[in-house]
Amino acid sequence: MTVSVHEQPVFSIYKKRNIIERLVARLKQFRGIATRYDKLKSTFLAAVQLISAVIGAN
Repeated sequence: MTVSVHEQPVFSIYKKRNIIERLVARLKQFRGIATRYDKLKSTFLAAVQLISAVIGAN
């Protein structure tokens, strides 16, 4: 029987995850992204990229 050793959490991963989660929350504030009005994947991706650029510029 093996005993598992508890490893220390890697905090840099959690920092990056927090940044991504906040970005997704900001994206969802835009109605078109939250409800996904666009029918095509390419149009939806373009909208996400455009809004991400706007968020990044602020």
